[in-house]
Amino acid sequence: MFDHACSRRQFLGFAGGLAAVAGLGLAGCGGDTASAGSAAAEGSTVAGTVTYDGASSFQALVEAAAEQFMNDNPDVSITGSGNGSGTGLTAVADGTVTIGNSDVFAETKLEADQCADLVDHEVAVVGMGPVVSKNVTVDDLTIEQLAGIFSGEITNWSEVGGEDAAIYVLNRKSGSGTRATFEAAVFGAGAAESTFKGEAELDKSGDVVTQMGSTDNAISYLDFSHFDDESFTAIKVNGVEPTSENVYDNSFPIWATEHMYCKQDADEATTAFLEYMLSEDVQGSLVEEQGFIPVSKMTVVKDAEGNVSEK
Repeated sequence: MFDHACSRRQFLGFAGGLAAVAGLGLAGCGGDTASAGSAAAEGSTVAGTVTYDGASSFQALVEAAAEQFMNDNPDVSITGSGNGSGTGLTAVADGTVTIGNSDVFAETKLEADQCADLVDHEVAVVGMGPVVSKNVTVDDLTIEQLAGIFSGEITNWSEVGGEDAAIYVLNRKSGSGTRATFEAAVFGAGAAESTFKGEAELDKSGDVVTQMGSTDNAISYLDFSHFDDESFTAIKVNGVEPTSENVYDNSFPIWATEHMYCKQDADEATTAFLEYMLSEDVQGSLVEEQGFIPVSKMTVVKDAEGNVSEK
């Protein structure tokens, strides 16, 4: 039961564990994926090389799951990078990696022909929010104020209730899924990237963490898993705290579904690993341990155009 042409996939009810997932046939990208994934979980011989690229926001989750999977399947090698959603989607479409990780739907980054034989696996939900330097006294901004700051219309912290100091905006580079998610929440889906300003554009979430920790009067945005209270402050949006619980029903409005795309004819090792990402071993504990939200806890869904609706 697979959706093709970059269609949305929703994975609910993970409590049944790997057996339930395999029974529903929700894990693969073509071929006998249920048996391949089940065999991997039972420790039988799955062999091969899995490669990935894409979103840095949930690279740590993929790495943690890959380590567990390789411990159970020593003949499988899983390696990859986090060079941004756009890079990962292009790489999986071109066949240079077997999995493309993305904070956004593939159809928002790729042409229709590139999406034609991709299969989407929604493995988690990520909350994202604005972060400010420790010396900044502002702890709450509205969406409208964020739009003013990131468009360059608001340039001093005093304009939003802070001290008289120039705002230093740290942005992510074009192609970042985190950037696309934040931009859509602040400016609305389809806003031109030229609307989004910044004094610096950084490649990865880790780069933002590093620079935020050493820059005064700065603002940027990060996924919840990269929040670091000692280095910077995650602030409220429209009076709502940036917590996973507030994302469940869209009370906190900046979030995205984490996607892992593969080709329909992906090899056995790739399909087995993707099935493992949807198993109870990952969904039941590892997702939340790594700072993400299981899809099963969400009471709303978001489509490729950014529309939010009740499940």
